[in-house]
Amino acid sequence: MRYITATTLLSLGLASAYNIPDNLKKIYNSHKSGNCNNKLADGFTDGISGASTFAYCGDIHGAIYLHSSGNGGQYDNMDVDCDGLNDKGGDCGSDPTGQGETAFKDQLSQFGIEDLDANLHPYVVFGNTGFDPQQYGMEPLSVMAVVCNNQVLYGIWGDTNGADSTGEASISLAQMCYPNDGINGDNGHTDDDVLYIGFTGQSAVPGSSANWKAGDRNAFEDSIKGLGDKLVSGLQG
Repeated sequence: MRYITATTLLSLGLASAYNIPDNLKKIYNSHKSGNCNNKLADGFTDGISGASTFAYCGDIHGAIYLHSSGNGGQYDNMDVDCDGLNDKGGDCGSDPTGQGETAFKDQLSQFGIEDLDANLHPYVVFGNTGFDPQQYGMEPLSVMAVVCNNQVLYGIWGDTNGADSTGEASISLAQMCYPNDGINGDNGHTDDDVLYIGFTGQSAVPGSSANWKAGDRNAFEDSIKGLGDKLVSGLQG
């Protein structure tokens, strides 16, 4: 499998896919240092610290994001998820917890695939047993924005977590965020500086416009980038 570094993107003229727009920079900086005032659900962990200090936050109109429920200063980390097709393939071979299917598997047959492939489809694990984002207007398989490593990437809301852990993404998305960090099925990004933004409403669902049968992760993300850029441009802090 191949993943593209920022240097390569610059040489290909594709760096704009990863530049953070000014409105998103402002949102990232202002909300990271502030508190979550509209906690949709509280008492979650980042999967590492064990402290139940993270919340699903509704402070941004039309969006849901993960944030420290304490005194601010934290977003979340990026644990690696390998659920779905090919859950032991590639760098997922070292994942001790991979499962053979994702949460919205039954909805993917309409796009000609059996399930998501964590090695191919950049997706975010969002929602838990005690919190369903659909209750607040998010739609399965909708586009999400992820601010990581001083860039913005786009993924699909593709899975949920049964426990109280948060801050998890498919291995393809994690490797795109941190291409030089040796990301594999048992090694993610531990700092709580990743902003996950889910968008509410049917307009965030790419449907058949996404290239679900793409041959690599970059081609899939390219197919949802236009919608992701549009959703981000509409965000107001």
